[in-house]
Amino acid sequence: MKWMSKLIFIAVMGFVMTAPASAREERGSTAQAQALVKKGIAYIKKNGREKAFADFNDTSNKEFHDRDLYLFVYDMNGMSLSHGANPKMIGKNLLDLKVEGKPIIRDMIAALKTKNDGWIDYQWPNPVTKALETKSSYFEKVDDYFVGCGAYK
Repeated sequence: MKWMSKLIFIAVMGFVMTAPASAREERGSTAQAQALVKKGIAYIKKNGREKAFADFNDTSNKEFHDRDLYLFVYDMNGMSLSHGANPKMIGKNLLDLKVEGKPIIRDMIAALKTKNDGWIDYQWPNPVTKALETKSSYFEKVDDYFVGCGAYK
């Protein structure tokens, strides 16, 4: 009987110890967001902007949609060229878009004037939970536009 108690204890501890890891698996990491941006840029260079942006926008395309990770693309004037979570944003100039008073697109563009990539933290609706959450986005300049992806914290 004692061995049965130990077996149950080991099984319960195994579950408890792996539960936080599986919960983290539901969210993309900042490293995965950065990797998705680089994958997206390579895809643009190989397939052209039109096909790439269409594929980024297609939520059924698992190559560019992973849990809460998706790509977004803006030109250097703030025009949304592609958005993997909200197609209503595409074709709109969002240069002055503010989230909780923070001009996030303008801030990304300002950062790209001094180097070709960067990180920014801001509040954004999570496409999985639908809640406003803190997001850390990596973005990288390509020609006259930039590609970004963020991980929710």
